[in-house]
Amino acid sequence: MSSLGGLQARDRGSLGWGEESSAKGAPGQGDRRSASEEEVDGEARATANLVNLGGHTLRMRVPALLVLLFCFRGSAGPSPHFLQQPEDLVVLLGEEARLRCALGAYWGLVQWTKSGLALGGQRDLPGWSRYWISGNAANGQHDLHIRPVELEDEASYECQATQAGLRSRPAQLHVLVPPEAPQVLGGPSVSLIAGVPVNLTCRSRGDARPTPELLWFRDGVRLDGTTFHQILLKEGTPGSVESTLTLTPSSHDDGATLVCRARSQALPAGRDTTITLSLKYPPEVTLSASPHTVQEGEKVTFLCQATAQPPVTGYRWAKGGSPVLGARGPRLEVVADASFLTEPVSCEVSNAVGSANRSTALDVLFGPILQAKPEPVSVDVGEDASFSCAWRGNPLPRVTWTRRGGAQVLGSGATLRLPSVGPEDAGDYVCRAEPGLSGQGGGAAEARLTVNAPPVVTALHSEPAFLRGPARLQCLVFASPAPDAVVWSWDEGFLEAGSRGRFLVETFPAPESRGGQSPGMISVLHISGTQESDFSRSFNCSARNRLGEGGAQASLGRRDLLPTVRIVAGVAAATTTLLMVITGVALCCWRHGKASASFSEQKNLMRIPGSSDGCSSRGPEEEETGSREDRGPIVHTDHSDLVLEEEGTLETKDPTNGYYKVRGVSPPASPDSCVTSPQWKSPGISNFP
Repeated sequence: MSSLGGLQARDRGSLGWGEESSAKGAPGQGDRRSASEEEVDGEARATANLVNLGGHTLRMRVPALLVLLFCFRGSAGPSPHFLQQPEDLVVLLGEEARLRCALGAYWGLVQWTKSGLALGGQRDLPGWSRYWISGNAANGQHDLHIRPVELEDEASYECQATQAGLRSRPAQLHVLVPPEAPQVLGGPSVSLIAGVPVNLTCRSRGDARPTPELLWFRDGVRLDGTTFHQILLKEGTPGSVESTLTLTPSSHDDGATLVCRARSQALPAGRDTTITLSLKYPPEVTLSASPHTVQEGEKVTFLCQATAQPPVTGYRWAKGGSPVLGARGPRLEVVADASFLTEPVSCEVSNAVGSANRSTALDVLFGPILQAKPEPVSVDVGEDASFSCAWRGNPLPRVTWTRRGGAQVLGSGATLRLPSVGPEDAGDYVCRAEPGLSGQGGGAAEARLTVNAPPVVTALHSEPAFLRGPARLQCLVFASPAPDAVVWSWDEGFLEAGSRGRFLVETFPAPESRGGQSPGMISVLHISGTQESDFSRSFNCSARNRLGEGGAQASLGRRDLLPTVRIVAGVAAATTTLLMVITGVALCCWRHGKASASFSEQKNLMRIPGSSDGCSSRGPEEEETGSREDRGPIVHTDHSDLVLEEEGTLETKDPTNGYYKVRGVSPPASPDSCVTSPQWKSPGISNFP
């Protein structure tokens, strides 16, 4: 191509595609000789011909003849010469070529040669049907015409003045062959698959001269990314040329038009071949959710739209990577919950070429949900402690920390840090999240802080003991970590567990624990057969762990015997008194019963009112009446009507002979009487007021 370009430039600069050569008719080219020199040369050639014809004899006379020619020249006038010589010419195949030649001072025979072959001296050039000589011969014009130009006309041409022995410089005729319309393999409609790289090949065939250039265009814009190569025939002559365009089509290229253009110096405008791209591409998916921001529990509709060539063959829905059973088609309706925030919904669309997948996550508003509970923490006294808990919610919940039983906010956020804790910091800490905008969710979670410290020992109250009786001492131990041992010690020695002489140690868990500490323990020291020394000495209860030791002193209280004797004596005296009262009551009742029996035996005897008796049932009025009346003697009377009742039973007779009944007064019980007097009745007697 570089040689062709240079050639084109040279031709344009010299002949202008065969037209400029005719414009130049004046002599005076750079390599043109002067007229006198040409005449001398012509005469010399003529003389040489004569010499050749005369043989050896004439050759001996050359010097004399030369002298004669110089003399004749001086007397004959100007010699023949070229006014215009032919120039190199570039012409298209099938067009007309014109090689110009003009001679001065010459009226002889003029002929043209083609690559050294004489075409003839006649103007119509018999035997060369497409060749002829034009111009006014009298004026020295002898232009060679060729029409139509064929490939075989490409040669070197000379204009010769035969009789004058003049020859022009050679003029090269170049024949250009325009390229044919190129061919795109697979055209005019090329089927491609989107996303798959492909090579499009454009090929130019024929005998185009020079070799054409193949270019790719789209919408008038030249495309880059092409490669060019030429295929040579076996003889080494140019064959076809190819240009390969490498591209990776997309679905947007479907229906696009590409142009392959073959152009050369012979046809600068070039010849085009157009192809159309027919794309097959997998689905292009667009996934939307309506509404995108929802409250937990609301309905959401997902819409999966796709463009594909060939058409879509199926849809597949998934949530968080797991297929949604029963979901078909481009639409999916769901009830939103918190999981849709972290588990996106995806839609996969398929066709014969492939498949495509799109996913989207909802903006679900929901209340706080506990994800990670705070863990119990155990640290040594003086160290830092921290708790962590995780709540999720949308929007993010506000997390606060408090101590159980307290309202003070100790911190906010997912982590609570307590620097340099002490025993007083031990306890339960609460991580709390407030409910969301919907009022749902929220709650609290707690964890215990255990502060490891030396044991804390407290002596418990113990009951006093009798001398030589059993006794018991107790102490309460709180320690974290748990104590290695709890030891009771006194003057004679110590005891950790088990028994030793009169002493026995038992240990068991305490029913309650102190806040933040591990459950405590109670250690009991049993003493059998207490002695005087046990009440005067101190007993020490001590415990130790890896952080230190703690202890407390306990003493045994003594209970005397004297108060007990007094209580027993008092109880005995009260018992004796009670027995005496019971005995007296019994004797009184016995005497009353005996008096009742004597009344029954003495039916005819009646005591006059007012008579005294130790067990009299007489009331105060009778006492007063008796005091005013003389107490008469016992009189005999006959009350035969008080013998039997209808049932035949013997009824006790009224000793007052109906006195009280007649007067309508019931004998009241005397305070001194032991029993209540029976109510006597007398048949046939009515009470009157």
